[in-house]
Amino acid sequence: MSRRFAGLADQQTMNREDDMKPNSPTLLLTCLLSLSACVNHEQSQISAQTNLPTSIDVPVATVNAPTAISVPPAEYEIKTKRDRVSAQGALLKDARANYAPAMKMMEAGKAASIYPSTVAPAPNYVQQQDRERYGVIAENPIKLVAEAPVSTFSIDVDTGSYSNVRRMLHAGSLPPADSVRVEELINYFPYDYALPKGDAPFAVHTEIAPAPWNPQHALLRIGIKGQDIAKTNLPPANLVFLVDVSGSMGSADKLPLLKSSLALLVKQLRAQDHVSLVTYASGTRVVLEPTPGNHQARILAALDELTAGGSTAGAAGITLAYDMAQQGYIKGGINRIMLATDGDFNVGITNFDALKGMAAEKRKGGVSLSTLGFGTGNYNEQLMEQLADAGNGNYSYIDTLNEGQKVLVNEMTSTLATIAKDVKIQLEFNPDAVSEYRLIGYENRMLKREDFNNDKVDAGEVGAGHTVTALYELTLKGAPGSVDALRYAKELNKTVAKSDELAYLRLRYKAPDGEVSRLAQWPLYRQDIKSNIAQASSEFRFATAVAAFGQQLRGGTHTGAMDYAAIAQLANEARGTDRYGYRGEFLRLVDLAQSLSTHTPVAMDSIPAAQ
Repeated sequence: MSRRFAGLADQQTMNREDDMKPNSPTLLLTCLLSLSACVNHEQSQISAQTNLPTSIDVPVATVNAPTAISVPPAEYEIKTKRDRVSAQGALLKDARANYAPAMKMMEAGKAASIYPSTVAPAPNYVQQQDRERYGVIAENPIKLVAEAPVSTFSIDVDTGSYSNVRRMLHAGSLPPADSVRVEELINYFPYDYALPKGDAPFAVHTEIAPAPWNPQHALLRIGIKGQDIAKTNLPPANLVFLVDVSGSMGSADKLPLLKSSLALLVKQLRAQDHVSLVTYASGTRVVLEPTPGNHQARILAALDELTAGGSTAGAAGITLAYDMAQQGYIKGGINRIMLATDGDFNVGITNFDALKGMAAEKRKGGVSLSTLGFGTGNYNEQLMEQLADAGNGNYSYIDTLNEGQKVLVNEMTSTLATIAKDVKIQLEFNPDAVSEYRLIGYENRMLKREDFNNDKVDAGEVGAGHTVTALYELTLKGAPGSVDALRYAKELNKTVAKSDELAYLRLRYKAPDGEVSRLAQWPLYRQDIKSNIAQASSEFRFATAVAAFGQQLRGGTHTGAMDYAAIAQLANEARGTDRYGYRGEFLRLVDLAQSLSTHTPVAMDSIPAAQ
């Protein structure tokens, strides 16, 4: 079937250049029709199989030497065709499932022209998107302060969800709801929070203003700014590049982009830094022993020689990488494994919880694990994000070389150097001032109330210069609530309430090499609530716009009538300096999401089903 598609693609290029654009609705619909026809044709051939030879030799690999066995050719050929038809049918099912989002790219008034005899392959994201894996996200509910006055969660500095969402929007489809982690969209952007004073590892800033999607509610922003460190002042680094070179990494957006991105980081290294290179596919291999960072030609040559092929023994690769990290361990330095892969582990330990447990156990040796995600189609985003969390690292998704520059060069210090670990936030709301609250995002970072004081419970890390932002939506006392009060609820103890306080904020964190947490705490006051959002800082307003965007992509359950146009307006007014152009790009993504969400797709029943 591949030769048929290739030939027809050439004909389509000559005859219908306008319809050969990667996201052409005409092209997509035509491919589905042709694929369905191919499936039906080969199924009919299976039924009509006749006049075949009586035997055929099929080579079979053994331990000692190849042997030949005799297999009835009719049975062998029919089985082969059935396997191929099964694969084609699965491909058609995937394409049909994803056809509606792709058709949203149709321009208003343009009808899809069908040319069954002139087709070309549909874009990969249509055929493969269903094979990507994302963890299920159940959005944080609105909670009554009278029932649950305390909220506890772990901070999160991951940003991978934002660049992954960007990749899907650029490909012409709205992202699946579970691929959108709102806190990672918010934290993708640097914010202009004041640096900490003295020896404090980070500073905490709060701000409160009305929510733009519901002025009767208030938004509380908690912003953390990590102590910054110049690249030249970073502790010596012991880095292990753990690179997936399996067959699934062969496409241009995987291994080639991976090598180019890591090369950017190599060019930032110093003589006191060391790099090891470990690869895994069907097996594992140490490509480069610990090498000083100023031997860049040697490191780059080792990267350049990597090629893709084989299956994916990811767990064995992780084990070998930790061994190399211990071999080059630098006491008091940065000891970090950087796992670069599409996350498609299929050999050895493939159980999700077992892989997380391995990373959690290995971090006890003082080596952290960060993940760099690449590619589309079979991308295992859930594993990448959770492995980094378990390994005391951070997760980034690299869809372009510009993103590689952001993560590995512009934000090198925050990517590599940890200034505080196991950072937890706890808010106790005053029932005299707040009746309801909802934490926006951080769904897989929620902790039990008792976890806050338990130093054995893992939490997130803050890198040098990192900014972390969290938003709570509050219903103030006296404002219309979303949840009915309990009829038989007991009266709260009024003796501890402070009429001028809104909430009490507590943070716990450990030093990078410490095992005992430190506590910081302070009250938040009613008088600090701004009367309208226009009075809030530009950083507050931009973070709010990003939060609204993420919630809208997830279905907009809590954002009321605030649409993409209103989100763009709020973000544009708070764009600020925008040194790297990240906020300008965000505005373009909002505009693109609006276009994709308003176009009407072609009816799915116009695509024939596989028989």
